[in-house]
Amino acid sequence: MTATGRTRDWGALLAAAQAGDARAYREFLTTVTPFVRALARRRIRAEDVAEDVVQDSLLTLHRIRHTYEPGRPVEPWLAAIVSRRSIDALRRVGRQTAREAHDPLAYETFADPAANRNEVEEDASELASMLPHLPPRQREALTLTKLQQM
Repeated sequence: MTATGRTRDWGALLAAAQAGDARAYREFLTTVTPFVRALARRRIRAEDVAEDVVQDSLLTLHRIRHTYEPGRPVEPWLAAIVSRRSIDALRRVGRQTAREAHDPLAYETFADPAANRNEVEEDASELASMLPHLPPRQREALTLTKLQQM
């Protein structure tokens, strides 16, 4: 099928979906998903981020499907949605990379109370040395919560 034929079919399906045809909308989403996925993968190399873009694009498409003007080409409209969602995803990944550090050891937890005994004792002695310098109410709150485990 040619790109123009496919676009014409998508346009007819989306116009029918705007008129309330649930079957046409389901078929539209099914047939445009590979196109949306291809656009997302062309812009984003990371597979998981690209799939997030696909899902976000489909949700955006669902929210703004009423803005499509029947008779106009569908592919550029979809490409604009995917492009903007891709840019948003790349910005989000960039912010996360700049602000977050990946340290696998930070996620380790120990269920055995004896495993962290040294750290607990060090923390308690450090806290006890700082207590005299606090106002009475803060001292009491820390003593009750941290030292007496109340």
